[in-house]
Amino acid sequence: MINFRYHVVSLTAVFLALAIGLVVGTAALNGPVSENLRTNLEALKKDNDVRRDQVNQLRDELNRGQDFATEMAPVVLAGKLTARKVAVVSLPGADESADGVAKMLNVAGATLTARVAVEDKFFDPNYTNELLDLADQSSQPTIPVTSLPRNSDGVETASALLALALQQGSGSTPPTPDDVTAVLTALSKAGYLAVEDDATGGAEAIVLVAAEPATDKDATTKSQSAVTVATQFHQNRPLVVAGDGAGEGSLVSGVRNDPTLVQKISTVDNVSTVQGQVATAMAATERLVQNRVGQYGLAAGATSMVPSAAS
Repeated sequence: MINFRYHVVSLTAVFLALAIGLVVGTAALNGPVSENLRTNLEALKKDNDVRRDQVNQLRDELNRGQDFATEMAPVVLAGKLTARKVAVVSLPGADESADGVAKMLNVAGATLTARVAVEDKFFDPNYTNELLDLADQSSQPTIPVTSLPRNSDGVETASALLALALQQGSGSTPPTPDDVTAVLTALSKAGYLAVEDDATGGAEAIVLVAAEPATDKDATTKSQSAVTVATQFHQNRPLVVAGDGAGEGSLVSGVRNDPTLVQKISTVDNVSTVQGQVATAMAATERLVQNRVGQYGLAAGATSMVPSAAS
């Protein structure tokens, strides 16, 4: 009869054999395996160093390209928009790009009548009725409610009100400074806009600067609303839309894919770069001076990087 001691001795022998096997196997394989791993690690390190050098080189080239565009801007733009009045309106997330655009418009000699930032709340579907009511209540004697779209779309009505306040009158009585201030104050106090000091009306053209499209649950609605803003802004005066890319849902693609808007609104699709900001000022010059429309940048729908002859 097999007793308990026999089981203990047997199990001990098994584990001892396994331990000896592991030691012997490790000793036998340690040299080749370690050498293989060492060789692979060295190869990966060299490849990583090469990739890092390539990335640094590309970054340096990009920075040099930006520097070149900055230095060339006065040569290309100086005096092109002297005595012309332009307003810059930025959509959510585009403030930095709008700063660059404003800088290039100044280089071109433009007078910036207003810098307005549209806030996220403007496009929030939960506030569309409140925005509609506010737009109706904020109409002024020289910007009467009868001149606004009569529907239930708060973004459309408020965009029309804002456009009329910012732009130079077209065949009608221009808005008075007090009426412009009243409209901008009402929309900014309610959290729909942020307006820089000394904003006035009278713009001959507007540059509308957009960021990448929203990605939340209301993204589709917000993209459509951005196109609505552009549609209202181009009704009476020239409009340039400058965005970052022309992918699905972007404002630039919304304009370029619309057979009517693409004939009336100029676009630039790389406004986050200095090159794109220079191109935006050139496109504004082309719209105001030559009354031409064009699509510029690097993405789908662009006909060239810059206007061929902004003068």
